[in-house]
Amino acid sequence: MNVRQVIPRDAIPSIDEPEFARTYAGAADDEVLVLESSPPRAYPVRILDYHEIVNDDLGNDPVAVTWCPLCGSAVVYERVVDGRTLTFGVSGKLADDDLVMYDRETGSEWKQSLGTAIAGELEGERLAVRPAAMLPWEDFRERYPDGVVLQPTDADSEAASDDDEPAPIDYDERPYEAYFERDGFGLDAHRGGESQSRAWDRDDLEPKAVVLGLERGGEAVGFPLPWLEAAGGVSRATVGDTDVVVFATDAGLHAFEDPGLAFEPAGSSTFAADGTTWDGATGESKDGRTLERIPARRLFAFAWQDDHGPDAFVEGGTRSIGRRRRSSSERPRHR
Repeated sequence: MNVRQVIPRDAIPSIDEPEFARTYAGAADDEVLVLESSPPRAYPVRILDYHEIVNDDLGNDPVAVTWCPLCGSAVVYERVVDGRTLTFGVSGKLADDDLVMYDRETGSEWKQSLGTAIAGELEGERLAVRPAAMLPWEDFRERYPDGVVLQPTDADSEAASDDDEPAPIDYDERPYEAYFERDGFGLDAHRGGESQSRAWDRDDLEPKAVVLGLERGGEAVGFPLPWLEAAGGVSRATVGDTDVVVFATDAGLHAFEDPGLAFEPAGSSTFAADGTTWDGATGESKDGRTLERIPARRLFAFAWQDDHGPDAFVEGGTRSIGRRRRSSSERPRHR
């Protein structure tokens, strides 16, 4: 693991007292990270680009909403470790181009995509992942009419600056827009352009392909969006001891506990099974049933491979996607 100090600690300020409202000034297709709390909460990437961490409290249920722009890594973690509530900030370091968080209680440092403490008093501890999903803003507003959205803050951030010193934020600006559009990946590609990109040694998957990563029972499996799209939009697998179904929709990737139904594509974001239609983004059916969303990490393929290796993707690529549902006795397990 390559860890390097890139900017001063807290030059990118976390949001520690988040405020929410029903209105949002961004674009309809802006991505938001969604927590299905009461009420549901949306955290726009447009805001997270400048803060990377939101320390939130869902009614005495403390969580950290985290985002690494370089890795496209969106993960929500519980903030309680061994009975102690932690508050996270941006260390200014990167580990394999991934955000390194630090907790203000012990100063321990945490790799964002893994949720693992890599240095300090709590080294080796892991944060628990919470179920969350990425949606376009317009989809969030349609699917969660009672939902609220994180509001901008009056703060300075290094992400708004041309150097390492924080500058006033203009949330209309997209500091990583060029990076997301180019093929290169990692900090050097962001700062220096395509010629500074890290090497990528596989041709079946682009380094910045979106992946939904699941970890269950000591096993890690990544589900790449392009592989699911090429195979009809649905994948079943056993991850650890859990049967899962993952849907690729117009609203991204979404993972649920598999109830054993034979899901078939029925539209851009819907799937037919058991005599009804299911929304692949929410897991809700037209007859009132709801699938159980699984804790997951949304990130770029290169970041998932950095953390788990080149074989930690759905078995055999597209060959395992869309396979028929088998009984538990005959269903093959993911390697």
